[in-house]
Amino acid sequence: MRPTIEAMAEGDIEVIARLRLEAFFEGTGRTLDEDMAGLRELVAGDGFEAAFVARDRGQPIGSCLLVRKEINSPHSLTPWLAGLIVEQAHRGGGVGSALVRTVEAQAVSAGVGTLYLYTWQARGFYEALGWSAVETFEQDGGPMLLMSRDL
Repeated sequence: MRPTIEAMAEGDIEVIARLRLEAFFEGTGRTLDEDMAGLRELVAGDGFEAAFVARDRGQPIGSCLLVRKEINSPHSLTPWLAGLIVEQAHRGGGVGSALVRTVEAQAVSAGVGTLYLYTWQARGFYEALGWSAVETFEQDGGPMLLMSRDL
């Protein structure tokens, strides 16, 4: 069965926040409650920012966001594809690509011309989807890559 991609709902928030904490925020001091609050703001947002979830048999297995501002960004660019996460057991099957394409489509419908993201380890994944490297820099003592995609 192919996962479905939908707007994130209240019932998805805790599961997705737990995935995000493990993937992005381990050792940072960010709490589950803080991440859940941030996701709730996106879910209840203004229609521009958006949170999407991938579901397999009704259960959330991944997520991706369209946001105006990226957390701790040294760049004054906007908007951002952020927080792409897929459960380990579901990787390699196109779920991440489908989530990225959903965020890109949302950005196009909102009139966005260029979308940005940060990555280091997933450079090849994003390049295969048409994203381009813009700048390599150091953040929090490690390498980081700014990428963009003209929509």
